[in-house]
Amino acid sequence: MVVLIVFAFIAGAATALSPCVLPVLPVALAAGVTGGRRRPLGVVTGLALSFTVATVALVYLISALGLPDQLLRTLSIVALIGFGIALLVPALGDRLEARLSTIGPRLGVGSPRPGGDGGFWSGMLVGGGLGFVYAPCAGPILAGVITVSASQSFSAGRLAVALAYGIGSAVVLYGLMLGGRRLTGRLARRSGRFQMSMGAIMVVIALLMLGNYDTRFETSIAADLPSFLINPAKSLETTSAAANNLAALRGHKARRAGGLKEADAGERLPVLGVAPQFVGTQRWFNTPGGKPLSLTALRGHVVLVDFWTYSCINCIRTLPYLNAWNERYATKGLTIIGVHTPEFPFEHSAANVQEAIHQNGIRYPVVQDNNYKTWNAYNNEYWPAEYLIDAKGRIRLTDFGEGEYTAKERAIRSLLVEAGAEGLGQATKVSAQAPSAVETTPESYLGAEKAERFENGPLHPGLRDFGSGPAPEREHLRYEGSWRLEAESAEAVAAGRLQLNFFARRVFLVAGSTSGTRTVRILLDGHPIPAADSGADVHAGSASIGFQRLYRLVELPRVEHHVLTVQASPGVSVYSFTFG
Repeated sequence: MVVLIVFAFIAGAATALSPCVLPVLPVALAAGVTGGRRRPLGVVTGLALSFTVATVALVYLISALGLPDQLLRTLSIVALIGFGIALLVPALGDRLEARLSTIGPRLGVGSPRPGGDGGFWSGMLVGGGLGFVYAPCAGPILAGVITVSASQSFSAGRLAVALAYGIGSAVVLYGLMLGGRRLTGRLARRSGRFQMSMGAIMVVIALLMLGNYDTRFETSIAADLPSFLINPAKSLETTSAAANNLAALRGHKARRAGGLKEADAGERLPVLGVAPQFVGTQRWFNTPGGKPLSLTALRGHVVLVDFWTYSCINCIRTLPYLNAWNERYATKGLTIIGVHTPEFPFEHSAANVQEAIHQNGIRYPVVQDNNYKTWNAYNNEYWPAEYLIDAKGRIRLTDFGEGEYTAKERAIRSLLVEAGAEGLGQATKVSAQAPSAVETTPESYLGAEKAERFENGPLHPGLRDFGSGPAPEREHLRYEGSWRLEAESAEAVAAGRLQLNFFARRVFLVAGSTSGTRTVRILLDGHPIPAADSGADVHAGSASIGFQRLYRLVELPRVEHHVLTVQASPGVSVYSFTFG
């Protein structure tokens, strides 16, 4: 934990120098170069504390009180506008400073005379507001703290890491403010107009924040600038020490792949630990009477545990191999268990999972892990992920993602032989779709919570009319028309259009309709998609959307750049694009 706290401090300091924090710099500098000599210290103290609260504790407060996600940001911006106005009107500013300077003596610190705090408490007010709008481009450390805070209970460790990150940023900003005071010292002494101009800057920047122009700026530069400028501490944050400590922060050790090298070489597989039991599960499928299985009862069998979710294209592409192995080796002592851990809310439905099992021809046991209990017991972090367990209940191979099917089958066969199986026959031959060999457009989430690369600017939950606009730039997306945005999805309200500029061979859309079958028209580069380029779910330029699942929209002969337009009927909900 100490290592991670040190890394967080360095990462916070580094990101305070990145372009992502440019929107808050004018406000911080305007506050820091005016007022008493202790105001800069007050600004950075308030910023570090409020940033920590916003990062770690705010999610719990918002959830408990049922507050809108943007409420505190809006109130903080209003407070910044108020402070800027106080600088613009010297008489008002003097009264505010006099009131705030009495806080210290009431707490038993500072001088009781007016202004005796040197501007510290007025700086705290500004810094407190800044901390709730301060949004550095999150690297692995900050992202890890944020995502854990959103899903797990409060802990002192996460508080310490977030505070260290905030203090690192505050130290750099403090240095910038001290430098700014030296450069502007003569101007500040010569005229009250300097203070008024700083107030005007604060008001203008805060008004731009109300329009979310700061987050639009950050989104734009995050997409267009080199990664070393966006996250200068990336090399430090991605070290194994940081990864291990982040995993510990989540409550478990980092799970690593193992055993593939030995399987490839025909060597004995290593022992990677005792396999955890299936815990906290819901419905079981493809078992006698729907009864649960346990690793204790399966002793003597070789068990392959596959973590998957039915709308994940990477998971779907592994299923032909799992089905083939089940058909070939089930009678020889292999038991495959698919642990279905959902990514989207609709994947919690037992009926939806059962339908997916039927559609994909799965005959081996599948269990629902809706609360991530078994996922966490295995310290898992990926879809798909495989854990191969020997007849004694020990993990002998782990692998994450697609591929390495030959090595995995060799490992299965070797453990079956260890268990005494005979007559395994030849290895299976599977014909299945493979991912593209070149790097394609990354997975694109369409809900407000994880949306990236949208040219509409920051997306927030609620009903929005996006109007119309030009085709998006490469790797970017754009909503048009009326959509109701949720955290993880978007529902077309009227004539909703969704444009995507992609680089891939295949395009898949996770979508669904809960009120009957709906139609979406598919355009490629502004024209109805030709039959030769249509995915399996598109017929005559349209797809029928019903059951919430992954729909195959585009199937090109090779990886190419195109603009895809999805014209959705009212009632169609979309969740994410994936590519192959």
